[in-house]
This record gives sequence, C-alpha cells and structure tokens, in this order.
Amino acid sequence: MADRALEALSNVVEQLAGTDTRLGVVGGAGGSLVAPGGPRLFDQGFPDEYKHEAQVGIDSLALLEATDAGLDWFFIHPAEVFGPWAEGERTGHYRDGGDVIVRDAEGKSYISGADFAVAVVDEIEQGNHHRERFTVGY
Repeated sequence: MADRALEALSNVVEQLAGTDTRLGVVGGAGGSLVAPGGPRLFDQGFPDEYKHEAQVGIDSLALLEATDAGLDWFFIHPAEVFGPWAEGERTGHYRDGGDVIVRDAEGKSYISGADFAVAVVDEIEQGNHHRERFTVGY
C-alpha cells in the first residue's frame, strides 16, 4: 500500500481484529454510485485534481469489504459538494442514499459540514449500517 492513509487504515483494522469496537470511515463522493448498480461518480469524468484522494477512498472501502466478517464497520460518503468551501447551515436533516449519491430535484449533490457531522453521529448512535457504505446529502 503506497498511500499512508491506507496503511493507517490497515493498521487500525489489524488492531481491531477480535474486538467488538465498531469502525467508522469517512470517504469521498467519488466512490458513490450515480445510479443503482453503478457506475461510480469516479468513473464519470471525475476531476483529475481529486482523483488520487478519491482512489484512496475507493481503496479504503475495498479494504474494509475484504475484512473478516467479525469486524463491524461503516463507510460514509458525503455529497459531491462538501468541504470548507461548501456553504451551508446546520439543518439537522439529510437523506441517506444507500450506495447511490444523493441529489436534489435539480440534480445537485451537496451537504453542509454540520449536517454531515449529524449524519456521522446519527450512524454512531443508531447503527443502521453494518459492514456497508452509505451516502448522505440533501
């Protein structure tokens, strides 16, 4: 594994083997499917400047999927527009798209950092996703 993030995740997975600790990993939008059954956003003209980071997320998900069934984990994809440059207030609301990127009626995919944090905390508290990924957005 050439990437330090993947190496770190691999080390965490190794340390959690045989424990009942649940692991949560935040990925990027690139690994989200654009429609049920695929393809991924990454495979749809994804911007070159974000490809390495997106690939690390894709590889991280693959690493988790290959773990022993005893490790409980979840992997959460934010919306396509997410980060410190994305405007938005905390609404306390979001939609769970399963494997598919969440888009609004106009086809936009976005979420504020505050509402993404709410989604992560909700998953920790409610535990709706075990050994699976999901996407969130408005």
